[in-house]
Amino acid sequence: MVLAPLQTSPETLETLVTGVNLLWVLVVTFLIFFMHAGFAMLEAGQVRSKNVANQLTKNLLTWSVGVSVFFVIGAGISSLVGGGGFSPAFVAENPNDWVGWLFGAVFAMTAATIVSGAVAGRAKLRAYITYTFLLAAVIYPVVTGITWAGSYISFGGAVFHDFAGGMIVHGMGGIAGLTAAYVLGPRMGRYNEDGSANVIPGHSLTFAVLGTLILAFGWYGFNVGTAASVFVFTDGSLQLGAFSYVGRVAMTTTIAMAAGAIGAAAVAWAKTGKVDTLYVANGLLAGLVGITAIPDTTSWWGAFLVGGLAGAQLPLVFNFIEKRLKIDDVCAVFPVHGSAGVLGTLMFPFVAAEAPAGGIVNAFIAQVIGVVAIAAWTIVATAAVWGILKAIGQARVTPEHEQEGLDVSEHGVETYPEFGSGDSVVADGGMVSENVRTDGGSKDD
Repeated sequence: MVLAPLQTSPETLETLVTGVNLLWVLVVTFLIFFMHAGFAMLEAGQVRSKNVANQLTKNLLTWSVGVSVFFVIGAGISSLVGGGGFSPAFVAENPNDWVGWLFGAVFAMTAATIVSGAVAGRAKLRAYITYTFLLAAVIYPVVTGITWAGSYISFGGAVFHDFAGGMIVHGMGGIAGLTAAYVLGPRMGRYNEDGSANVIPGHSLTFAVLGTLILAFGWYGFNVGTAASVFVFTDGSLQLGAFSYVGRVAMTTTIAMAAGAIGAAAVAWAKTGKVDTLYVANGLLAGLVGITAIPDTTSWWGAFLVGGLAGAQLPLVFNFIEKRLKIDDVCAVFPVHGSAGVLGTLMFPFVAAEAPAGGIVNAFIAQVIGVVAIAAWTIVATAAVWGILKAIGQARVTPEHEQEGLDVSEHGVETYPEFGSGDSVVADGGMVSENVRTDGGSKDD
């Protein structure tokens, strides 16, 4: 029997291209969604044990509230600002259009959840959810509207470049977090009367490092996944789409991640003679943030440079915010996401493997314009929301509730009831006294 070559019609090839591309986008979308587990662990590890449940609840509701609002309002605002009219996700006629909406939604929710780490330990849950609603509905969509959806920012033939959201997602989220933390004020006991800072350590370094590694895993979906088209069907032939450069994205993401951890470790060691584990973990993330705007264009040596600088700046910027600005950024969201995102975005023309369109100078100016526009909008909008909440007494919990812990005051639970200071409710509705040990004796024995 002679086997004839497989004959494929153009219609079949188009179907194949569509199916493979949809599958790829869905897989990386699920990877990005899993980053919420990383954020939950990272933030839970960096807060005090009495606030863990509150932080976990915020992460759960960030996704639940935010993705719903982005579906009904946010996606439409983004398209409206981008010049395409108000087109919310629910009006899609082709069911597969919702794959693109979901891909955009997981990016939006990443920006939203960054803020929770900055305001941990003292923000009212209702205030945080209010801000999440407005961020998903308006604040973030305006940013994507002037950039990805509208491409309004350019200079001298150079267009603002942000491949996967180094500034649009992470920089915006870090700046929003810092602004919110400033408006709220520091946690009780964070600063002394003379202005000196007290360290309030998180309750679990293990959780923080686990969260870091989960985030790093999901970041491959964030960066590599943004190379969203595996194939294209052009002029009757099947060709690679964004996968023609996907190897560069994967390489630069990996190198910057490693360099970020090394850079933070080196600066921490130079400053104190010790290698702080949390600085190493956050430095790894800062390296990832730094490369996120430019993984598709950066040279291999540029990935080392961007990642290393993003990690190295983290201890320095955190110290400046803590000691000079007196802002209590609990989970270091600004040095990890804000300043690292700005740094990487601005370095675009200087580390590109090929000369950018419009030349290095024009490309740099376009990047500066984009960074300033996003930062200004984010600061004004975030300060307005949290300022209003503060003015009406709805931004921050009472001193008594803050002292007690947000797990009890906001949720009525204890994350670690065995080590709690009060009575615990058992399944049958009875009470277990704080003075009774599990071995039947009294803790006073």
